[in-house]
Amino acid sequence: MVIGSGWLEVFLRVRVYRRWRRLLLALAPTVVIFVAWDLAAIAADHWTFDPAQMTGITFGPLPLEELLFFLVVPVAAILSFEAVRKVTGWRAGDE
Repeated sequence: MVIGSGWLEVFLRVRVYRRWRRLLLALAPTVVIFVAWDLAAIAADHWTFDPAQMTGITFGPLPLEELLFFLVVPVAAILSFEAVRKVTGWRAGDE
C-alpha cells in the first residue's frame, strides 16, 4: 500500500489519513463482513491457509496476512479514488 498508493497521500495531498473517522467508517463494514465470511468458510472447511506461507501470527483461525489484506486493499482503493477526484475535480457527494 505504501509503495503502490500511499504516495498519493503525500504528493497529491488527498487527506485520506487526516480524515481518519471517515476512513474507519469506510473500512468497518468491509472488515466486519469479510472477517465473518472468512471465519465461516474456515469453520466449514471451505477455506484454508498454508502455514508455510504465513508468518504464524493468528487471531483465532485467521492469519495476520488475511486481516491486513482486508485493511490494505480498501485503503489503497480509497487513496486511488481520492487521487482521481483531486486530479479531475470530480465531486463525490461529500461537499
